[in-house]
Amino acid sequence: MEILCISNGHGEDAIAFNILQQLQQYPQAPNLAVLPLVGEGIAYTQLNIPVIGKVQKMPSGGFINRDGYQLWRDLRSGLIGLSLAQYQVIRKWGQNGGKILAVGDIVPLLFAWLSGTDYVFVGTAKSQYYLRDETGWLSETSWLEREFGSVYYPWETWLMSDRRCKAVFPRDKLTAEILQQRSIRAFALGNPMMDGFVFSEAEKSLDFQQQRSLSILLLPGSRVPEAHRNWQKIIKAIEGIFSVFTDTKLIFLGAISPGLNIAPFREYLLVKGWNDESQNSVEMPIEDSKAVAFTQKNGVLILTQNAYKKCLRIAEVAIAMAGTATEQFVGLGKPAIAIPGSGPQFTYNFAKEQTRLLGCSVILVENPTKVGNVIKSVLSDSQRMKAIALNGKEKMGTSGAGARIANCVMEKFSLVT
Repeated sequence: MEILCISNGHGEDAIAFNILQQLQQYPQAPNLAVLPLVGEGIAYTQLNIPVIGKVQKMPSGGFINRDGYQLWRDLRSGLIGLSLAQYQVIRKWGQNGGKILAVGDIVPLLFAWLSGTDYVFVGTAKSQYYLRDETGWLSETSWLEREFGSVYYPWETWLMSDRRCKAVFPRDKLTAEILQQRSIRAFALGNPMMDGFVFSEAEKSLDFQQQRSLSILLLPGSRVPEAHRNWQKIIKAIEGIFSVFTDTKLIFLGAISPGLNIAPFREYLLVKGWNDESQNSVEMPIEDSKAVAFTQKNGVLILTQNAYKKCLRIAEVAIAMAGTATEQFVGLGKPAIAIPGSGPQFTYNFAKEQTRLLGCSVILVENPTKVGNVIKSVLSDSQRMKAIALNGKEKMGTSGAGARIANCVMEKFSLVT
């Protein structure tokens, strides 16, 4: 049996990676191939799974639904021709009897339906939490959204209701329950985004050693030039944090995407008066020989591209201008401060939607200079921190979803009994 995975974005690729990795573990594993609809699918190279069809990095990074200008840029870069070429590959795959694993939003879902073969869908982009929580509709929810009753539009649920759609794996239990009410074969098996975030007791004990200091995660995003603009806002927020936490040792952990050039982030710190230090001259909370360290006042700032999960574990709070990374941090039961950017991804609307999705775990702060006061207020409120911890688990689930989904995929495609 052959399975083609189609995904449409950096975060979607990471989620698909966790599922495909589990599929490879079966004694009679299916033959796997991938077709990233957005970008080049660099994440898949670690699995030695062939990329079939035409791939191309687009200017928008896949965020054409948030900005008409970004769509226009993609169209000028050949989006229509790329999509047609990808459709032909997917259609041929279906005609040859292969199955489809679609990960993302309506675009891979539509391509899966157009394939003419059986498919499963991992819905990463939408959650019922955008519209409501367990107690009822959110105040921001429009009358039309309430009329639909689901975060998924009727045409999306129609694609999921097709007899060839063997399973749908939503982000969370609440979304699965709503889809099940529409006779869709939805399964609440968790969110693969949280896979790999399980720490040993020895690692957990390290957290106690950090209590005399405050560790803050910095997430500027993964696309340029947006990440550079976000970084400038984050550094402005740090300037305000210094004025609030004058007697606290501050550890800032800049988790920079491996796909980015670290030089602009480093250069901006020097411009803003940070001192470039050797690793030997500061206490390093992470193990990364390529990390670079800076000092200013009572703070140490570490830039790393190789210790992402360790940074998420160590940090107590995040200044986050990212999508997937923010959700993973919240899933660990910790608070994230979101500062709206200029996009194309992390705009004010995106940040607002993120607070609707992740609830009390994300605090939207429009003015970077106010971040320090907000962090102090949140961390000093024990009841609020308990609510954030519970909320993170409820919204994001626990580790192991990739294996559970992979097993269900094998069953639905009749590859195991």
